[in-house]
Amino acid sequence: MAEAPPSLLDYPSPFPIKVMGAAVEGFEQAVIAVARQFDPDFDASTIERRPSGKGNYLGLTITVTATSREQLDELYRTLSTHPMVKVVL
Repeated sequence: MAEAPPSLLDYPSPFPIKVMGAAVEGFEQAVIAVARQFDPDFDASTIERRPSGKGNYLGLTITVTATSREQLDELYRTLSTHPMVKVVL
């Protein structure tokens, strides 16, 4: 069985994630709740917000403390399947 390739990140490490969804009430709070499931110390005051030109969508950049590749994979999976989230980068 082949070994996994070495990680490009040193853990723990701050890791930014861009999350986009409709600019509706509860979107940012939903993203915060998911972030805190995977990083209990997540600081919501660090969120960067970028509304779309017409204000229909909101882009959020959250920075979580990554502790493992598995944690990041599960965080991406959870965000990507959330009904309020359109895109995760």
